[in-house]
Amino acid sequence: MELSRRTIIATALAGTGSLAAGLVPSAAQAGPVPRAAPAASPPGDVVGKITVGYQGWFACSGDGAPIDGWWHWSHNWGQSPSPSNTAIVSWPDVREYTRTYRTAYPALGNGQPATLFSSYDQQTVDTHFSWMREYGIDTAALQRFNPNGGEGATRDAMAVKVRDAAERYGRKFYVMYDATAWTNMQPEMKADWTAKMRALTASPAYARQNGKPVVGIWGFGFNEPNKAWSAEVCLDVVNWFKEQGCYVMGGVPTHWRRGVEDSRPGYLGVYHAFDMISPWMVGRIANIADADNFYANVNTPDQAECDAHGIDYQPCVLPGDLQSGHRAHGDFMWRQFYNMKRIGVQGIYVSMFDEYNEGNQIAKTAERADQVPVGSGIRALDEDGTTCSSDYYLRLTGDGGRLLKGELALTPVRPTPTTTGGPVDPPPAGDLALRRPVTATSHTQHYGAGNAVDGDPHSYWESANQALPQSVQVDLGAVRPVTRVVLTLPPVTAWEARTQTLTVTGSADGSAYTALSASAARRFDPATGNAVTITFPQAPVRYLRVQITANTAWPAAQLSGLSVYATP
Repeated sequence: MELSRRTIIATALAGTGSLAAGLVPSAAQAGPVPRAAPAASPPGDVVGKITVGYQGWFACSGDGAPIDGWWHWSHNWGQSPSPSNTAIVSWPDVREYTRTYRTAYPALGNGQPATLFSSYDQQTVDTHFSWMREYGIDTAALQRFNPNGGEGATRDAMAVKVRDAAERYGRKFYVMYDATAWTNMQPEMKADWTAKMRALTASPAYARQNGKPVVGIWGFGFNEPNKAWSAEVCLDVVNWFKEQGCYVMGGVPTHWRRGVEDSRPGYLGVYHAFDMISPWMVGRIANIADADNFYANVNTPDQAECDAHGIDYQPCVLPGDLQSGHRAHGDFMWRQFYNMKRIGVQGIYVSMFDEYNEGNQIAKTAERADQVPVGSGIRALDEDGTTCSSDYYLRLTGDGGRLLKGELALTPVRPTPTTTGGPVDPPPAGDLALRRPVTATSHTQHYGAGNAVDGDPHSYWESANQALPQSVQVDLGAVRPVTRVVLTLPPVTAWEARTQTLTVTGSADGSAYTALSASAARRFDPATGNAVTITFPQAPVRYLRVQITANTAWPAAQLSGLSVYATP
C-alpha cells in the first residue's frame, strides 16, 4: 500500500485563501520581526541547522530487498513502472548511481533507457549522503512508517544503511516516525523504539539536541481519518519518549495553533508537549504570494506561540511541486528561506530530499525534456524556460542553510545561480562577493560573517576576541578572474585609524590555496574612508580568503566590507 502525505490539500489551500490578504507585507514594508524571547535551545544537530526529510523508500525488482518489488515507484509494485503504472511525478537524474533498473517506460528523449535507482542499494544511500555533505545539508530525518507489516524488513534494513552512510559522510540523522494509518500505534511505536531503533542512538552520527537523541513523530492531531488517535493517546506517546530521555520533534498540522482546518480541536496540549514543532506545509502554498501570506499570518504568530512555551520552531520550507509549475526556478523556495530568517526560526525542515512521488524533491532531477521518458508528460527542471542544473535545489538548500546560520547576508534576491560552470571571459563586472555565501573561523555576538558582504558599510564582521589569527572566506559561486580586493571598516570617525596585518589567498577548488597578496600591514583610516585596496595579477579564484593576524586597535579581526573584483 502506498502512503502519501498529499492529503486534504484542497481544504488546506482553501484555508490559506481565508487569511486576511490585507495583512500581507509588501516587499518594501517587510522587515525583520523582533523575537519575543530567546530560543528555547542552543545550537545542536537540529536547532540552528538544516534538516531534510529522507524517505529512502524506493525499491526495484531484482535489487535484493525483502519487499521484492517496485516499492513506491509504481502503484502496482509487482509490475514495472510505466506511464499507466506510476507513483511518481518527477524523474530523477540517475547518472551518478552505479546500479539502476530498467523500467517499462519508453526511452528518454536522448535515446537512453529509462532506468531508476533503488534505495536498497548502499551506493544509492551513500550517493545521497555524499550530496548532503557536498551541499552543506546538516541532518536527515529518516521517515519510518508502521514497520510491522510487509514493509518492515526493508525499512529495518534502510535504517542501518542510513546510519552507515551518515557515519561515512559526516552527516547527522534521526528516526522520524510517521504515524499515518498506524492503527495500533501507541504500543507498537514504543516497542519498535525499544527493540530496534533505540540501538541506532549509539552511532556518533545519530542527531542529538540538548544532549538527547532526537526522535520525530509526524501525524498527531491531523484532521484525517487515518490519524484518528485521541489527544490522550498522542500525549502519552510524546511523554513516553521524553521519559526515555529523547528530544521529541513533532510534525504537526499547519494550523496546529488554532486547532482548525487541518488540525483537530483539543490537541494544543499535545503540541505544547513537543520539544520542537514543525508544521506541515506541502500543498499549503504554491507561490511567493502564498509564502508571504503565511509569513505574516501563520509563521510569525507560530514563532511567538513557541517562544511563549519554550518550544523550538522548525517550519517547513519546500521547493514546490515541479509537476504543477510551482518552483519559479527557485525564487519560491528562496522566498521561504528569506521569510524564515526574518522571523528568527530555530531550524528549518526541508520537505523533502527524495520525494519524487509528490514532485517536492531537492535531490538531483532531470534537467531537460530529453532526460525524461518520451511522451510521459513529466516536467524537467527547465519547465518554465529557465535552464537549471540537476543539483540546483541542493545548492539552493545549501545557501538557505548558510542564510540561517548567518554566513550569508539577508537578501530577498536569490543568491544561487541556476547553473554552474561556463566560460569566465569577458570578466564579470561589479562586486563578485556581494551577498555571496561567506564563512569565518569565528564571530562574536551578532557580528557574523554575512555582514562583510551585505553591502551595508556600517554592519561588520568581528571575530572572537583575543584569538588571532582569524579568517573570513567568500564563495564566488564559480571560478572568476580576480584582480582586486577592497576591504573596509565602517566609514565613521568613531572607528579610529588602525592597522590590520593580513594575507589574501585564493583557490579554484576549495582545497589548494595560493597567495594573492602576502602578509602585510594594512592601514584603515577614517580620513580616507577606512578602505584598503589590494591589487594583484589576475588569478582564477572561486574561494577568496582573508586572514588577519594582528589589529592595533582591537584584539580581533574586523571587516565591514569584503569586495572582490575581476577588473583593476
